[in-house]
This record gives sequence, C-alpha cells and structure tokens, in this order.
Amino acid sequence: MRTRRADFPHGFLFGTATSAYQIEGHAHGGAGPTHWDSFAATPGNVAGAETGARACDHYHRYAQDLDLAAGAGFDIYRFSTSWARIQPEGTGAPNPQGLDFYDRLVDAALARGLRPALTLYHWELPAPLADRGGWANRDIAPRLAEFGQIVAARLGDRLWSAAPVNEPWCIAWLGHFHGVHAPGLRDIRATARAAHHILLAHGQTVAAWRAAGLGNLGAVLNFEYALPAEDNPGAVTAAATYDACYNRFFLEALFRGGYPEAALAGLGPHLPRGWERDFDTIRAPLDWLGINYYTCKRLVAAPGPWPGLAERPGPLPKTDMGWEICPEGLAHVLNLVPGYTGDLPLYVTENGMAAPDRKQAGAIDDADRIAYLDAHLDVARAAIAAGVPLKGYMVWSLLDNYEWALGYAKRFGLVHVDFDSLARTPKASYHALARALTGRTA
Repeated sequence: MRTRRADFPHGFLFGTATSAYQIEGHAHGGAGPTHWDSFAATPGNVAGAETGARACDHYHRYAQDLDLAAGAGFDIYRFSTSWARIQPEGTGAPNPQGLDFYDRLVDAALARGLRPALTLYHWELPAPLADRGGWANRDIAPRLAEFGQIVAARLGDRLWSAAPVNEPWCIAWLGHFHGVHAPGLRDIRATARAAHHILLAHGQTVAAWRAAGLGNLGAVLNFEYALPAEDNPGAVTAAATYDACYNRFFLEALFRGGYPEAALAGLGPHLPRGWERDFDTIRAPLDWLGINYYTCKRLVAAPGPWPGLAERPGPLPKTDMGWEICPEGLAHVLNLVPGYTGDLPLYVTENGMAAPDRKQAGAIDDADRIAYLDAHLDVARAAIAAGVPLKGYMVWSLLDNYEWALGYAKRFGLVHVDFDSLARTPKASYHALARALTGRTA
C-alpha cells in the first residue's frame, strides 16, 4: 500500500467493522428467530436460500478473529449486537447467554488493545417484532430504546463508542420499498413510516443512553454520490431526487430537524400522523457521525410513479458487486456532510469492496482491494488537509461473511473464510494494511 499511518494526523484511528448476523452464527447462544430467517426461508429471496445460522461461527471463534483484528494494527473493532440473541422475543427479560457472549467479546477486544465500537442494531429484527409491523409500527422506537438500555447496563462501562442503528436507508428502502432485504416489502407507505420510525428510535435510544451515563454516541449513515447519467433536465432531477432520499433525508432529520422537499414530494403523504413533532427527539445531540461509503450511482428519468428514476451503469471499473469504484464520491460526501454537522467529528465507519477472491497456493492476492483502499485513503487524507474534521477510517469488513440476499457469494473481507471448513486466511490486503498500520516490513 502507498498509505502509511504516519501520513495521517497523530491520533487518527483505524478500524475494521463486522455485524452480528453476518458473522456470529445465529443458531447458537439461545438467539430467537429474526425476520432475516423467515425472509431467507422464502424461496427466491436469498441466493441458495442461505441464512446466518452458522455464518463464520464467530460466536465460538471470536478470540481468533480479534487476534486477526489486533494483528493488523487496528485501533477500533466495530461490531453489532443481535437483538434476537439478547431479547429473543424483542421485549422482556434478556437472554443471559446473549449478554454473556457480548461481555466476553468486549473484554477480549479490550485485552487486545482494540476499542469496542458498538452498533446496537444491524438489520436482524426479532421475528415477534416483525409480526407486529416491525419498523412500520411506531412502537418499535421504545422497544429499541429498551434494548439499548439492556446493552448499556451490561457493556456501557467498557464501550469506546455506541450508535443505535446502522444505515437507516438500507432498512427503510431495501427492506420496505425495493423488497430485496427483510422484510421483503414493496410498499411506499411502509417505507416512509419505517424511515421515520428508525429516526425516532435512534433519538429515543440516544436519550436513554445519555440518561444512563453512556458517552461518545453517534449515528451511522450510508451515502452514495448521485450523478445524472445523461445531460438533460430529467436526469438532473432524477439525481437530485435520489440524493434527497439516499443522502439527505436522514442527514437533514438528524441535524436540521426536517426532511428534504424532494423526498417529501413522494414520501410526505405516507408519513405517520404528527411526524413533524418528533424532531426534538430525533435531533438528540451527537458526539460524532459515521459515514459508510462504497460507490456512486448514475440516474436517469424513468416513466411511472414517484420517484421516477432508474439507475444506469457507469464507465468506471466495477467491484464484484457491480458497483463503480469512485473515490471522488467519497470526496463529495466528505465535503457535503460538514455543511450539516459543522465541526462534529466524522468517521468513515465502512469502506471496502467485494472481489472474486480465489485462493491460489494457499494465498489470496487481492491487489484490486489494496488499490481500492489506497485510493479512498488518499481522499480521506486530502479531506483532512482541507479542514474536514475526519478522525478515523474503518474497513468493511474483517471477514468474508453472509452478504444478506446474496448469501455467501460476495467477499468483502480482509480475511478469507472457507465456508466449509471455516478456516481463516488473511489476504494480501490484510498483510498490506498490517504493514501500513504497524510499520512492520513483513
């Protein structure tokens, strides 16, 4: 890698991220059913009908995985808690096995010099709450806050940071509008309500954590650089609409107490009654904002109802997800966000790429991933030099894992996982990052 830790300001933090359902093995530790289990059990929803029942078996192998994270020289280990592992019914008394697992995980991270960065919810909703309407039901907000209080009571004295929800856009839009994530709906009314209730749940959880004495609290939003795919007014409008829904909807709610007009044009009639009165809760003060960035999107106008847009492939090289490799999009986002957040500390909480990583002679030469990370770290360094208050960068992901509706086919990890034997093999990108972060020469 071109990048070295010394290229960044003193105190800049590097980390890696994972999520519970994608790596732990949901069949273990007394976890209850989730809406991802039922979504995957429905024919046609997930490649190979694969689930997170075993995943990477991180539940039993967490010590080995944390050794890998520490061995790469990372400062931060970003992880999530499984709601259904801690509260199998989504409410009520916690499952001791679940809390004990995360207790061991946090202690093991600290013992290796890693700062535990909690994401409370990363997409696996307990099935009993899904039965009650899930994120489309306003009652989900106090339920998440209750879950957050349970986790804070057990882990809060040792967490470095905490955020309530990972990537609200994915939960609302992929799960409720496009139907490609659990719960698999294609319903604009459910989309609008889920988006608003995620934000309400975020605000109630932050307030509960503050009351419990928890600090260093943030939010984690995903961003894509929205570009017109054609030089005409329709494409410009399509890109602006996509930008309003994907990038600005949650950002404006958290930091300005409203929603963009271009998003309200379609979602407004479907928002829950009295939504305007919830922003005092939604705008709970934060200590940092996390930015997840992977790619850009090119948009054109399309016939049909709102939002009246379609995606078009672009000219840049693609990852194994078919996503364009567009580092300049991260530059755009890092310039956009401070206009809302001011001098609030920012972290890139996810950045990485899927590649067709194949083991040859016992090694994985993922030079494409090394180039991707270098290019985006160049952008991060330039943003800092321009005055952006960026304080850290985290790679998605430590391990190859369950990639939701794509099953186990797409590999984002710095560490290769053989999903038959579960053997871990660090890739060339892992070794390159370790040299960059630790100064080792081998």
